[in-house]
Amino acid sequence: MQSLGTMSGVIYVLGPCYVCKGLFTFNADRVPSITVNGVREPICADCVALANPRRIANGLDPIVPLPGAYEPEEV
Repeated sequence: MQSLGTMSGVIYVLGPCYVCKGLFTFNADRVPSITVNGVREPICADCVALANPRRIANGLDPIVPLPGAYEPEEV
């Protein structure tokens, strides 16, 4: 019997940002999100950057995306 070896690849998720509705790619397990009606909704890097100054001004911690949040996930 011949071995096929190890297969590898990446997963891209393409979806709309909940805030601006623009399409972007992200790692579904790492992307910043908010929960709306019990569903995690992704937020793009541009909207995170726009939200952080207001969050800080209101005494909240900034959103810090996890490493690889906007990169493909290796499988």
